[in-house]
This record gives sequence, structure tokens and C-alpha cells, in this order.
Amino acid sequence: MSFKETSDNLKRLIDIVEKLRSPNGCPWDREQTHHSLRQNLIEETYEAVDAIESGSTDHLKEELGDVLLQVVLHSQIASEYNGFTLDDVAKEISDKLVRRHPHVFGDIKVKNSAEVVTNWDAIKQTEKPERTSALAGVTSCQPALMYSLDLSQKAVKVGFEWPSEESLWECFYSEIEEFKETVERQNIEDMEEEFGDILFSLVNAARWHKINPELALRKACNKFKKRFQLMEEIAEQKLDSYSQDELEEFWKIAKSKIKING
Repeated sequence: MSFKETSDNLKRLIDIVEKLRSPNGCPWDREQTHHSLRQNLIEETYEAVDAIESGSTDHLKEELGDVLLQVVLHSQIASEYNGFTLDDVAKEISDKLVRRHPHVFGDIKVKNSAEVVTNWDAIKQTEKPERTSALAGVTSCQPALMYSLDLSQKAVKVGFEWPSEESLWECFYSEIEEFKETVERQNIEDMEEEFGDILFSLVNAARWHKINPELALRKACNKFKKRFQLMEEIAEQKLDSYSQDELEEFWKIAKSKIKING
């Protein structure tokens, strides 16, 4: 695709969104604000992730279009109160990419991707000197597993790390015991807190082995979903009409019939 064709298609999208937001446009689109569109942006992003995992190029193209629409919509809304335009957004990210890649657009030499990340963090710090905490900038509204991994990675960068993997696992098992104690007391708030500690220690175990816990859990969920739906196909009646032993047998059959790689 030529640059002109790309430019024409982007301009068409911008014009369409502008018309949708105009006085003679769509009532629903005209009512939207940055705040009201928050959930849409989150949902469209996750649908794009699903498309990536599906391996379908056509599906991914469609979902990335939906994500792009959100960017154009927010930019159009901002332009209406002289906040910023889509061109400002493009300039901002372009400037940032050039600034944070001095090994590509400047004279800095790097040996590997690890040095790239180190330089990126150092440059980012100079851009945001007001962030004095090592945990500043960690987004708390992201999914909890991603949030905990982000916090853990930031802490490790300043040396706050378990001395060994063995000590990490000791922490994990101690958290389980503490959770069991709260279960005995049946204090819901304490149970929730201690269970959270178990999950946080597991996130650190995943990080220790360079596993992304969010992706790992998504794979586990997808695996369970496929196997469970195969159980439903195997069964002649609704699953709730079978005994626990019968359900267990269906599960074993489903596991033997399907091989899932994620």
C-alpha cells in the first residue's frame, strides 16, 4: 500500500468521525465523551488481543480498526474544545519514539535489547523528573495480574528482589498457611488480603522464570473453555443432570480428545 493510499484512508476515517460528531451527525456519537468511551477502549483492545491469539489476519485487521476508531474519536472530541488533534497525537508519539531510540536515530550504540530497555528507562526518567518513586507511573487500573507484574518489575529494577528462588517459594508457602489460618477464622476481609498475597507471590514466581502471568492465565482459561465445551458436546443431556463421577469421566474424555497449545 502506498503512502498516498494510506493517507487517503486515514483522512476518510477522520472525516467520517467528524461528521458523526457534527450537529447533523449521529446522536449516540455526539453524546460520547472521553469518560463515556473508557470501557469501549478497553473492550476493543482486548478484542484485538483475542484476534491476535486466533491467528486470523482478517480478524486482527478488523479489530485494530476498532482500536484506531477509538483513537480518532478521542482526538476528535479533544479538538472540539481546542485540546488536541489527531495530528498532535501522531506528533507526540513520533517525537517520543525518536527520542527514546537514540541507537536508531542518534549516535548511541547498544549491544542487545537489554541495553535498549535500560536506555529507555533512563530517557523516560529525564522526561518525567517529577516521578521520584520507583513505582511512579504504574497504572493501577490495568488488570490485577498485569498491575502486580508491573509493580514487581519496577521494584526489582532498584534491587528489591528475593535473594534466591528458594526464598521466593518459602514466601509462597507461608502465604498459603496464612490464608488457611484466615479461612479457619472465616474473616472475609482477611481471607481476601491473604489470598491476594498468594497471587502476588505467584506473579513473582512467574516473573522469576520470565513468564507473563496474564498470558499464562489466559491460556489456562482458553484451555478450560475448550475442554468444558467439548464435555457439553459429549454429554447427551445438560451437564447439571449428571453426577460428579459422570462429569469427571466426561472431563477425562475431553482431555484425551483435544490437544491445546494455549
